[in-house]
Amino acid sequence: MPKKIRLGVIGGGGDSLIGVLHRVASFINDNYEIVGAVFNPDYEQNVAFAKEIDVPTNRIYKDFDTLVEEELKLPEDERIQVCSVLTPNFLHFPMAKKLLDNGFHVICEKPMTMDYEEAKTLQEAHKNSGKVFALTHTYTGYPMVRQMREMIKNGELGKIHKVDARYYQGWINTVIHDKEKRSTVWRLDPTKAGISSCMGDIGVHAFNMVEFTTGLQVKSLLCDFNYLYEDNQMDVDGTVLIRMDEHVKGVIRSSQVATGEENGLAIAIYGEKGALRWEQEKPNFLYKMSDTEPVQVYKPGHAYNSELSLGASKMPPGHPEGIFDSMANIYLGAAKAIRGEEYNDGEFPTMEDGVRGMNFIEGTVASHKQGNVWVKMD
Repeated sequence: MPKKIRLGVIGGGGDSLIGVLHRVASFINDNYEIVGAVFNPDYEQNVAFAKEIDVPTNRIYKDFDTLVEEELKLPEDERIQVCSVLTPNFLHFPMAKKLLDNGFHVICEKPMTMDYEEAKTLQEAHKNSGKVFALTHTYTGYPMVRQMREMIKNGELGKIHKVDARYYQGWINTVIHDKEKRSTVWRLDPTKAGISSCMGDIGVHAFNMVEFTTGLQVKSLLCDFNYLYEDNQMDVDGTVLIRMDEHVKGVIRSSQVATGEENGLAIAIYGEKGALRWEQEKPNFLYKMSDTEPVQVYKPGHAYNSELSLGASKMPPGHPEGIFDSMANIYLGAAKAIRGEEYNDGEFPTMEDGVRGMNFIEGTVASHKQGNVWVKMD
């Protein structure tokens, strides 16, 4: 086993859900070791949290800039190799760019930046750095999503006709209907979350899943948002019509006010020979449908699955795998790239996915504000 990759973590301290997800994911395949961090902007809380999770405190820094400065003083074979950026959205771009500019690999939460121009600037910095950049569109790590991608790539559905992706949650219902509460949530603050809440947070996952599984790109879109209240500047619900080719069209539906919904990401791809459907809340089942045969159900770990899918399965058939495993598969792919090993281009989302995501988010906002018109993507 190669020596573990030295990992730094920015953000994700305390009771952060995303922090736990990333830390566990980095440990699952025994490829990483956390050697330095800024878990929290408060230094005392930062150190206390490091002690709580048993990370040595000698490289727990008071802030991000200090981490970069002090790590660069260390010999190359001791310093952090890759940093996970788990902060609120508005910090992703400046932190990721500084890390790339100073020779660190980056694993970054999405959305990658606050806007499309930042994304293109970061893309140039990444190109100049020669370093690995992985974007954590977590759901691409599920074995059955990867199986879906490979089956479509191999032509099992024939020509694609229609795509239907949705991502429904209901969590913002608890704050959106109270004027005082909704003014305190950072996801509803454009200075911290960017120009979109719902589409920027979860709709972009559905968009990414469409392009990841089909291998096609969205060329134009038409969007209609719902803000619910006049004083709320951020979308909390949206529907997007998409055109991927002249005869390949579809819809992306996203909501944070879908009452009773938990984490309802689902995607269906329809082609001339058949169709595939997958749901995140039932991740171990991939359904293949046709007009002439009974529905077939694919499950993880079986020899009939693709190499990409089997590489993402850690347990024998019948043992459920979930969100931690999915994120771990992205960390595994990034580890291969960092070590210069061969890897499948579907093993982790890249800078290109981040740029496409920001292009999509800005396109949906522009379409809505211009009166629900068709907008071309670059």
